[in-house]
Amino acid sequence: MLKTLFDKVFALFFIILLLPIYIIVSLLIWWSMGRPIFFIQKRPGYKEKIFSIYKFRTMTNEKDINGELLSDEQRLVGVGKFIRSTSLDELPQLFNVLKGEMSFVGPRPLLVEYLEFYSNEQKRRHDVKPGITGWAQVNGRNAISWEQKFELDTWYVDNRSFLLDIKILWITFKNVIQRVDISSSSSATIEKFKGNSK
Repeated sequence: MLKTLFDKVFALFFIILLLPIYIIVSLLIWWSMGRPIFFIQKRPGYKEKIFSIYKFRTMTNEKDINGELLSDEQRLVGVGKFIRSTSLDELPQLFNVLKGEMSFVGPRPLLVEYLEFYSNEQKRRHDVKPGITGWAQVNGRNAISWEQKFELDTWYVDNRSFLLDIKILWITFKNVIQRVDISSSSSATIEKFKGNSK
């Protein structure tokens, strides 16, 4: 109850406070990449219920001669790269928090297609609301393996508390300022999860 109240009150507070940033980022995206401004995608949330996550768009829609989208590295340039590196692309998720679909802290909501690949243990990451940031994000984010990330997610499910959430939010703030672990070691974002290695 305390966490839900905290989420809704502060989501509304930050949406109002950051309104100028929303406008500036929207104009930068429109100027550099055109429309749409927002990236909207279906993700599994609490108890695997599907919802639409909101983000600022960071990649162009450039395609090769065969009509296929170029790689993430080729489409993540200029303004989009800056927005991703500063985590400004995550700001629209405050509306997901306000709607009750997400929390400030929890396992990150991943792609719907990953659901079939999770082990029973890994599925427990959906026993809480997904978050804008989480225990895995402050312990490696995109720089660690999927298996390590899921272990951190389930650890959070078992050990969650209001004080832990405050700690995660503080570390997240420091990481964003320092631009820590934005990308994996081998790609502009992170490779897709294709199942467990074991």
